Amino acid sequence: MAYASLATGVLLAAGFGSRFDPDGLHNKLLAQMPDGTPVAHESAHRLLRVVTRVLAVVRPGSDALARVLNDAGCDVVFASNAERGMGASLAAGIEASDDAEGWIVALADMPRIATTTIEAVARALDDGASLVAPFYREQRGHPVGFGVEHRDALLALDGDTGAKSLLMSQHVTRVNVDDPGILRDVDTPEDLRNV
Repeated sequence: MAYASLATGVLLAAGFGSRFDPDGLHNKLLAQMPDGTPVAHESAHRLLRVVTRVLAVVRPGSDALARVLNDAGCDVVFASNAERGMGASLAAGIEASDDAEGWIVALADMPRIATTTIEAVARALDDGASLVAPFYREQRGHPVGFGVEHRDALLALDGDTGAKSLLMSQHVTRVNVDDPGILRDVDTPEDLRNV
């Protein structure tokens, strides 16, 4: 680990992935990338190269995914109300990390974010920025950083919009990166072939 952030990582892995598998038979986060690594494991691995603790938020019943994330080095949090959306899942991760000095929030279906990007977001957060986001060609991506002063707002999140409203209403410290991975998630089997 070249840089160890003071922040706690929150890896959101509680979605249903219905575009990847409309029948709900396969969890896209367990799908293997071309090198055989499960999508969620790779996302967790990259985050853990920058932060020492990652809370992976999964929905109840996702035992196989929980094992993969635990094996990757994450502490797993089961979000009982994950079906209500990303906001509820994020709130569950924040609630499980009372002692955090800030959070770097990443999505488990984005396995190609460069470690240098995660580190740049972490450094800005550790240096005192309260909201941090990477930008590639003027588009905001992931992961995003939140200072501890946003704890109450994050705990109040619900529904499927996540922290988007917070990121839109407050000043965000921009980290410009040459990393298209901040915009590329795995939503379909075709996306998986192109990561």
